[in-house]
Amino acid sequence: MLCPFCKYPDTKVVDTRESGNGSLVRRRRMCLKCRRKFTTVESTQLLVYKKDGTFEPFNRGKIATGVLKACKGRPIKYPAIAALAQEVEENIRSRGAGQVSSHEIGLEVLGPLKKLDPVAYLRFASVYENFSTPEDFARAARSLEAK
Repeated sequence: MLCPFCKYPDTKVVDTRESGNGSLVRRRRMCLKCRRKFTTVESTQLLVYKKDGTFEPFNRGKIATGVLKACKGRPIKYPAIAALAQEVEENIRSRGAGQVSSHEIGLEVLGPLKKLDPVAYLRFASVYENFSTPEDFARAARSLEAK
């Protein structure tokens, strides 16, 4: 890493701390030439592999938006949706992978959403699992009753 002061190409890590739910690493560094100290913040980038073969950076807001649509007209407040999106992100990041498919994200949403609101779960599952017949809805509704 280049020293921001003298541009010397070699630095020493003096201290390392995690922050931001473990997704950020703050490092205190010291230049080996000028001896000045500076801080760097490093983060991991989680990429989402989409059905069309493209990649895009993970965006927790997209999870919240999808769940919000499924919860439309339901007595669910936005803080609960935001907490669900955060839980999903934490679960995905805890795997330690640099890539995740959009399909895996959808699967990860279904569990917490089922606990949050069964009707919203059915709405989300109908789109995510591409329900095409009334029997698909009935099967999903029966799975809710069984629990």
